[in-house]
Amino acid sequence: MFENLQEKLQRAFKNLRGQGTVSEENISEALREIRLALLESDVNLNVTKDLIEHIREKALGQQVATALSPTEQVIKIIHGELVELLGRDTARFKFASQPPSVILMAGLQGSGKTTTTGKLAQWLKKGGHRPMLVSVDVYRPAAREQLAVVAKSIGTQLYTGNVGADEAGTPLVLRLAKEAKRDAANFGCDILLVDTAGRLGIDEELMGEMSELKKLLNPSEILFVADAMTGQDAVNSAKAFHDRLGITGVVLTKMDGDARGGAALSIRQVTGAPVKFIGTGEKPDAFEPFHPDRIVSRIMGMGDIATLLERAEEKLDRGKAEAFAKKALAGDGFSLEDFRDQLRQIKKLGSMQSILKMLPSVGPFQGLQQAAGQVDESQFTRVEAIINSMTAKERLNHEIISGSRRKRIAAGSGTSVQEVNNLLRQYAQMRKMFKGMGAGGGKMQRRLMSQMGSMGRFGR
Repeated sequence: MFENLQEKLQRAFKNLRGQGTVSEENISEALREIRLALLESDVNLNVTKDLIEHIREKALGQQVATALSPTEQVIKIIHGELVELLGRDTARFKFASQPPSVILMAGLQGSGKTTTTGKLAQWLKKGGHRPMLVSVDVYRPAAREQLAVVAKSIGTQLYTGNVGADEAGTPLVLRLAKEAKRDAANFGCDILLVDTAGRLGIDEELMGEMSELKKLLNPSEILFVADAMTGQDAVNSAKAFHDRLGITGVVLTKMDGDARGGAALSIRQVTGAPVKFIGTGEKPDAFEPFHPDRIVSRIMGMGDIATLLERAEEKLDRGKAEAFAKKALAGDGFSLEDFRDQLRQIKKLGSMQSILKMLPSVGPFQGLQQAAGQVDESQFTRVEAIINSMTAKERLNHEIISGSRRKRIAAGSGTSVQEVNNLLRQYAQMRKMFKGMGAGGGKMQRRLMSQMGSMGRFGR
């Protein structure tokens, strides 16, 4: 999501290298490139101006540590200013003293509000909460049915209500919301997520309805769901909602697409409301809290190891991982069956591209992150298909796989003999490498990095 900005910032830093001091001349040249990078990433113009001026003042001021090189000085300053821009701390959720806590989901039509409502419910369930969903969008065809499908897919309570009967003097939207809150309390649900109606644009009818819902439900949170692909339009819409409703946070969706990241960098400064979550894919678990320091680390090319470790902690089987490590480092090595199981474990973390992009783009990981875009994800499926086509004996002892067996495996997996040969060759290399690591062989880090870099080329 920030690849373009990251690349341009790295170029600006490179131009500073070799300079003995930070002067007005060399900092001005770097800041011109940084300013251009921010604007091309769709960061708000006023936000960009303020950020550049703050960086200039600090780079030429007394706060700079004289022991650092010019590049290190500027990187340190930019890192601090970006964290300040996004909000130094991860935004916290507020809950009502008397359940259910109400979370009002606001946003324009097409921003992904209904899907995001389901993702947030899934995230809350992981935290031990008992959410209930309700849609008060009685205007868009099949809007309520869409939320029902989402609720079923994640196994969450849904209040449907009766849209046919009408209570005298009470608009249908308000009646549904009121009944859902009462139902949530009766069923012991501690959170009610209200999926509201959207419009193609902001109008008085929409804002009036949202104001009435706010008055009726007294929500703990009003989250504005914005499509990151729309850039500054998302920022402007968030500001309009904040001015009228006082939103407590923003959720940016479609951050895995071609979003240039400008909305994420602008929205807090323009609206005063923090970004609380980002949507990073289609699946219910493609949703994560917005950690400003981690996002800035990604932008600066420092990676996001903390998020990667959290994801691994949540999705991987620790026992299997430890058993594999022991086998791999032992003299006998590991079998193709073990290797297949580890591939399945890795796939739980997401695509190999997303994993590699969380690694730093500098130091020993530089080649891996740069190669992220070249990884062919389909190769991992083919590798698994090849191993699945083997017999149990072949998976446990690859040395018995003769030429005729390789032809049979290739036919059974829909691949070629050459692809089977490539897999077996690289598997043998990995066994040898791990065995050497277990024996305390030298230069293992470089060999490990090289082997990881070739993972995307299995079967080629």
